Amino acid sequence: MIQQFKDKIELYAYQTIKEGKLECGDSYYYTATDDYFVCVLADGLGSGQYAREASAAVVSVVEEHHHEDVDTLMRFCNNILVQKRGAAVTIFKVFFETREFVYSCVGNIRFFLYSPNGKLTYPLPVTGYLSGKPQVFHTQRFVFEPESKFLIYSDGFDIHGAKSLLKGYRSIAAIAEQIKSEYENSLDDATFIVGSLL
Repeated sequence: MIQQFKDKIELYAYQTIKEGKLECGDSYYYTATDDYFVCVLADGLGSGQYAREASAAVVSVVEEHHHEDVDTLMRFCNNILVQKRGAAVTIFKVFFETREFVYSCVGNIRFFLYSPNGKLTYPLPVTGYLSGKPQVFHTQRFVFEPESKFLIYSDGFDIHGAKSLLKGYRSIAAIAEQIKSEYENSLDDATFIVGSLL
């Protein structure tokens, strides 16, 4: 389902569960204020109940503290995973007034930002996962143009050619349907979120 926030962003989120499991090990959360949009995607290690518990803990701490900066949120996420199964985590904030993205990721979650001028931004994540142990974060900032699109997905999807998916004037719904039809996977939990910055 397409959701729109503050007439500034529209997005589509989609998730599937690993075959044979009752719970999805991926969790996500997003919300918008008048000033910013924030999104978190967490992929709990493995699958099933304990993966879900880890990723849900990450999402709950971001939901509670989304006003904090991205570095602080990543630290909170790391701390909440002490004595839980670890998780790959991506958090980003979009600031509407300054047209700035702030992004941080630890683990195997992919993120792409495509500008109408054809530029594809693909910030590299830090390898590993959050588990409560001391962790270095690499938070990056970049500006975006109006009508830019983004795609974020967990490793349950193996998407090739992100640029060709996002380029042109295709709707978010059309992009989402193509990903669902071409990259469906029942061997792992899988989540993607695709959005457009209006």
